[in-house]
Formats: sequence, structure tokens, C-alpha cells
Amino acid sequence: MINGHGGNVYQLAETLGCEVADIVDMSSNVNPLGPMPELMNHLLTHLDSVARLPQADAHAIRKGFAGNYDIDPYLVLAGNGSTQWIYNLPLALKARRALILGPTYADYADACALHNIAVQYLLSTAENNFDVDLLNLFENTSQSDLVFICNPNNPTGRLIPVRMIEKLCQSRPDTVFVIDESYLPFTAESESHSLIRRSLLNAVIINSMSKIFCLPGLRIGFIKASTKLIRQLSAFHLPWSVNGPASEAVLWLMQHKKKVDDFITQSKRFIQKERDLFYNRIAKVPELKYFTSTTPFILIQLPTYLHAEKVVNAMAKEKLLIRDCSNFHGLSPRFIRISLKDSENNQKAAEILIETCRKQSNVS
Repeated sequence: MINGHGGNVYQLAETLGCEVADIVDMSSNVNPLGPMPELMNHLLTHLDSVARLPQADAHAIRKGFAGNYDIDPYLVLAGNGSTQWIYNLPLALKARRALILGPTYADYADACALHNIAVQYLLSTAENNFDVDLLNLFENTSQSDLVFICNPNNPTGRLIPVRMIEKLCQSRPDTVFVIDESYLPFTAESESHSLIRRSLLNAVIINSMSKIFCLPGLRIGFIKASTKLIRQLSAFHLPWSVNGPASEAVLWLMQHKKKVDDFITQSKRFIQKERDLFYNRIAKVPELKYFTSTTPFILIQLPTYLHAEKVVNAMAKEKLLIRDCSNFHGLSPRFIRISLKDSENNQKAAEILIETCRKQSNVS
């Protein structure tokens, strides 16, 4: 069994002898504003959905999702979070050799390992601000039948121009490209960066509702692909993959577009403001290097005298959980990722980071 990765809020709460709710989980990349209150109220009044089976093929929410994007519902599948698709894809597509743009989300490699599929990485580096070497990307994709691209990327927050990805897909018609757009709703002009409305025969677009709507416990993920690819993926798709409350959430979100759009706009403004404040605060330590992000999470390279574990422990003592990035392929113990939350805790995290740097600098 693959046990997951990243910060474990349950383990930290047990260590500190406190409730899980007492921990501010800045290792989790979800909307810092939390779920929409109107949606939560709707779910409270529809708890009876747990007493009946949901639709086996999730037809209603597929139709609602497709209508929201003006695409064919038969080119859409709904599942138990984006993770379900990531782990099904390599097997369903009969992949033999995968290319992963990294450093990135570990589940792509874990999914390939589960199905004994060879993996090659194309790694971006801190020296180039983790921007993808597009020339290298075009050259390397010729050797793979499956390519994973997280756009914008986790943990770097970097965004590849959509035209470049589209051109790449068109140039390699025999390769299937999995474009994970889970964090795209956080970016400015996100719709113009998405491939979901574009007709690419060899692309699988992953869409997650967990991040922007802060619903990770409901597990809601969609994919959009060509008729041929959907047929292949459907053969490995379990019935009743989306539970009753999750289905209710999707239907409500799709039926309240104005409220949803306003919420997303509000979220983007808040994140931009807090991101800029965080950048300015940690700039007080010149040895800290942050990488500008299009998302709510920020990748930070620590000074040579400081390792991630020490910062993580300092944060944990104050009931803040951040991400030690040392187990990301292509990163080292000098990298951490902080996902922004409310203003008070964002400031608190910056202050702890700065103070830890100063203390360790004096020791060194």
C-alpha cells in the first residue's frame, strides 16, 4: 500500500497532544479562504444523500461539469478525486515508459511504480527559477508514450504557457500527455491557460475541485479526454466512484456560477495580497530564496546553514505544519513549501522562518 506523502496533520496533533483542528495545516495546498459557506449549508441540508446509492456513472455531475465548460459530457469522467485518475491512467493506457516533468507531485511516479512502468524525469532547477526547458522537453518526449505535466506545478508554482503545451501535444501524436490542472483555478486568467476546451486527441486533462473549493475530504476529480482515450479509461473505472455528498457539492457548484465566480475572484485577490506580503517579509533574510508562484503555495530555498527539518520542527512547536520538500525528486533538504492560510498565520510563519534563520546563522 502507498501511504501518501507530505505533512501529516494527524501525526503532528498526536505528537503535540492536541486536536487536529488546533493545527494550521500549511502543508495542504487548498484555498486559504476555506469552503464556500453557502455550499457547506447546502451539504448540511442534504446529508440524506448518504442513505442512498449515488449514480453509478455519475452522469448528472458529468453533465453539469461539461455544461459549465461547454464540452461534450461523453468526453468527461468523474472520480474519487484526481488521485484515482493518476493511479488508473498508466495501467489503462498500457504505458511502457513515462516522462515526468519535475520536481513535482510524487503520485505520478508512485502510480507508474505501482504498475511497473519505467520512469524518466526531466528536472527544472533552482538556478533557472524552475522554469521548464522547453527545447529539452520537446526532445525528451519522443522517447516516452506517457508524459505527466502539472500546470501550474506543485511544488514550484510555475506555469507553462498553454500554447507551448498544445504545440507539444500536436508534435507528438503517439504520446499521451496527462495535464494536471488541479491548481489552475488559482492563477490569473485561468480559463485562457486551460486545455479543457481544446480538442487534443492525445491529452488527458485532470480537474480537481478539492483545491480551489477547499473540499479535499469529499474527493472530487474529473478528467476530459478524446473519445478514444475515454473509452480506454472507462474500462478501468469503478462504478459509484463519486459519493452522495460529493455529487451534491458538484451539482450546487455548477448551478451557482455567479456565486462561484465571485468566490474564485475573491480568493485570487486574497492570495495575491498575502503572497506579496509574504515575499516582502522573508526578503529581510537575503539568504532565503523564494520562487514566484501563481498559486497559494510558495517554494523556498533555505540558506546553506539551514535544513528543512529544523524549520519544520520550529513551525510545529507553534502548531503550524509546513512541507519538508526533501523527498521531492530533484529537490534537497534545503527546500520547504508553505501554503498560505489566513493573514495572521501567514505572518506568524514568516516570522518563525526569519527567526529560525537568524538563530541558525549565529550558531553556524
